[in-house]
Amino acid sequence: MSTSDTRTIDLVVNGEARRVTVREGESLLDCLRDRCGVTSTKDGCQPQGQCGCCVALVDGNAKVTCAMSAEKAHGKSILTLEGVPEAERDLFARAFVQAAGLQCGFCIPGIVMRAKHLLDENPRPTRAEIAKAIDVHLCRCTGYVRILDAIELAAAARRGEATPEPTLDGGVGVSLQRVKGPELVLGARPYVVDLSPPGLLHGAVVLSPHARATVLRIDTAQAEAVPGVLRVATARDVPGERWYGLIYADWPGFVAEGEEVRYVGDVLAAVAAVDEATARAAAALVQVEFALLTPVTDPEVALQDDAPQVNPKHANVLSRSVIQRGDVDAGLAASAHVVTGTWRTQRIEHLYLEPECALAVPRPEGGLHLYTQGQGVFDDRRQVAKFLGLAEEQVFVELVPNGGAFGGKEDMSIQAHAALLCHLTGRPVRVELDREESIRMHPKRHPITMHYTVGCDADGRLMAVRARMVGDSGAYASVGGKVLERAAGHACGPYRVPHVDVQSVAVYTNNPPCGAMRGFGANQSSFAIEGCMDLLAQKVGVDGWEMRWRNALDVGDAFSTGQILEKSVGIRKTLLAVKERYYAARAEGRAVGVACGLKNSGLGNGAEEWGRCRLVVEVDGTISLYGGFTEMGQGLLTILVQCAVEVTGVPARLFSPKVDATFALGSGQTTGSRATLLGGRAVIAAAEKLRADLDAGLALKDLIGRVYAGDIVINDTTPLNKPVPKIKTHTTFGYATQLAILDAAGRLERFVAAHDVGRAINPALCAGQIEGSVHMGLGYALTEDLPCEDGMPVTFKLREIGVLRARDMPEVEVILVEDHEPEGPFGAKGVGEIGLVPTAGAVAAALEAFDGIRRMTLPMKDSPAARAMSVGKLRKQAPRV
Repeated sequence: MSTSDTRTIDLVVNGEARRVTVREGESLLDCLRDRCGVTSTKDGCQPQGQCGCCVALVDGNAKVTCAMSAEKAHGKSILTLEGVPEAERDLFARAFVQAAGLQCGFCIPGIVMRAKHLLDENPRPTRAEIAKAIDVHLCRCTGYVRILDAIELAAAARRGEATPEPTLDGGVGVSLQRVKGPELVLGARPYVVDLSPPGLLHGAVVLSPHARATVLRIDTAQAEAVPGVLRVATARDVPGERWYGLIYADWPGFVAEGEEVRYVGDVLAAVAAVDEATARAAAALVQVEFALLTPVTDPEVALQDDAPQVNPKHANVLSRSVIQRGDVDAGLAASAHVVTGTWRTQRIEHLYLEPECALAVPRPEGGLHLYTQGQGVFDDRRQVAKFLGLAEEQVFVELVPNGGAFGGKEDMSIQAHAALLCHLTGRPVRVELDREESIRMHPKRHPITMHYTVGCDADGRLMAVRARMVGDSGAYASVGGKVLERAAGHACGPYRVPHVDVQSVAVYTNNPPCGAMRGFGANQSSFAIEGCMDLLAQKVGVDGWEMRWRNALDVGDAFSTGQILEKSVGIRKTLLAVKERYYAARAEGRAVGVACGLKNSGLGNGAEEWGRCRLVVEVDGTISLYGGFTEMGQGLLTILVQCAVEVTGVPARLFSPKVDATFALGSGQTTGSRATLLGGRAVIAAAEKLRADLDAGLALKDLIGRVYAGDIVINDTTPLNKPVPKIKTHTTFGYATQLAILDAAGRLERFVAAHDVGRAINPALCAGQIEGSVHMGLGYALTEDLPCEDGMPVTFKLREIGVLRARDMPEVEVILVEDHEPEGPFGAKGVGEIGLVPTAGAVAAALEAFDGIRRMTLPMKDSPAARAMSVGKLRKQAPRV
């Protein structure tokens, strides 16, 4: 920093007087983190001040430190979680852990500081007062239900009325406290951005401001001349394969001169410098000359014969999925009632609270150590190794459990750029994206247009479904083809349909890429088929519950794809679980909507899927539990520990779960609601071997150094619409029935979610997953949207994007239904996605019951339920580039 651009300020941080030099305009958040060594305050949206992750107490007042300049803190006293008295820290940690009031944990330290401020002023707040107090705070994981529970519990404990007692041990069926739960609550468990090895350099990337243009020239001279810059990299510096991708290698880590940029997240250059401010200042000086081209932003235009080819590696039709069985024309002709309509869903931003970050550190023996938050760390390793021209063994990869993902961290973001800058400089390099860069770069939820024609007989039993779907996959393949395949496969929902004709198409455009997001296409097609069910129910003259009961799948029935369901079909149990509540609400004159859904657990469709585990008895008497799937807030590591405890009888505290390259445990992406299914079975296989040695009379001290392997494979599923003797497109499914109940003004008042989970290995974490999914599903239904103009998102503001706040949430009741799944660990099946599959359909039905309007486009912002929300009011702005 030059002295002309710096200021010296005095402040008290956690009781210690500090004199620090800061940059002009530096935020208090950056000052705390970079100058004062505070890591509990997190950067989720700087400088917006709209997520609350950075909250600290400034002279006793709760403030978002990312929106406050460090200079304004001169002479003030700052309190962060690090400075809270230990007894109070312990109380909050125990309260949040007992209530299961955290998932990924990234937002929680800021919420704890807000809660402390609230309880210091109001020792006995109401639940509504708590929700209002945390309004500035955004949590994408929990749905807030258990956060409110935790703050109520902490308040009671501070009054001496209760003592939080988390469950410290237990196997299957016990609500064991989350692995590293107390550390997460207190901000003490590091994320990638909190890792700062000696000699660390900071990276920044240069993104394309245009969705489609030819790059004529990239001039890095001015950036290279900035003091403190060690290296500027472009496409010419990549020593290996510049193009990567999960399915197709169609995504360049850097776009080169002479090539086209294809969306506004394409990387043109990357800078390594002594600090982040210098790196970003230098990145802004990289000069790029473009020849602008008209972007292709409408998938229907991209499908035309004369449309420009968006991606040079593939035609504009990324994929086409087809399901045909029976005779749909005959089925529709024989139907007593037929409905036809077009349903449309929107582009959705994942908005996980932790933006993308990667750290690469040189290894003394050569190669590098990559710290990644990705959903498939071994896929990251494979792609980074190819990018650098290294053998995979030269890239040691380690998962740092992330601050939320929801599918958005399957594709690589800046792992390759951090690795390249490390490779070129020989120094550790950490690259982190700010919120705008994150939104511009990572894939989104697919907007899909769906044309449906559905018929039923006079009694309301479905006869035929014809559906045509077109999904906008954006500039790169990601897993877009699989998303549209899944949308097609779930086109009939959890209902018996004898005649099926479904086609779905994934299309390249110059919009931001679309890939995996919680639900993975099933929630889009659910919105359409549930709408059809309601329209048919009106024609038949029955209510929504009865219409679904008459058509619900059972053992022996055929799923959309033609798979005959042979076990664990819990949809009828979930319908029965909500029946009394549905009819009670109707009897009270409430507007109530019901919808059903299902979601596959496991990739299926012919994929070979592995679960891998290694248990290693360590010198200190602990047992390292190595796996290949990512912890991203869903509680996977806790679930795996419980599986090991159940089999071995060894206390939970002795297991230490890890995900790194110590063993070759690549299992693909943590996706498809399959980590518990596959990971749990692998842990059981390894744990049974350890248990055999313990049963033989050996103690852990006798087993030091032994490695117990568990490897399981699922390879009996079949590809979509391929002639095979026995169709089995998926291993198993989760099922759900949900109710949306409105108040007299048409606002969401109550939501009920009954879910067949197979077996709830950890009931509190399981219910928390469903509550968080419902929260995401309600935003999807009513307020969330990410529109683009010429391929650029029109806003990056968190409130405008529309994720619901605590005060927006209705009361949520979760009912866990257990229909044993014989192919799952202890009967369990995945619940990570099913929670939002039927949500929009239930809300749409409730709104129609309220005002008679059938809404077929998401989000339903014209509804009284949406107008009552505090978010999603889009004020168009000129994006910063």
